[in-house]
Amino acid sequence: MPTFAIHCIDKPLQQELRARTREAHLAYVEAHADQVIVAGPLLDEHGTPIGSMLLMEFPDYRAAVAFAADDPYARAGLFASVAVTAWRQVLPRKDRQVAG
Repeated sequence: MPTFAIHCIDKPLQQELRARTREAHLAYVEAHADQVIVAGPLLDEHGTPIGSMLLMEFPDYRAAVAFAADDPYARAGLFASVAVTAWRQVLPRKDRQVAG
């Protein structure tokens, strides 16, 4: 299944909105855990969340965009921008075997 990167940047000064909608956001992503490769917040230099980044598998681009649009953070108006792009793993190489 194709992999997509969902890169979201919060609107400025929205830490309260992020905190208020965090549990709903986490529940939404966890409901799709079988599609998640990696997910977590983007942080500023002080460790404060300023956005979200998810690598997830979807059947196609439209499904990835629909998922991003239905995220409780997006529905609450948290994000200043959302980019959904196809992604392909190059490193580490999947065919590389670990010696042991």
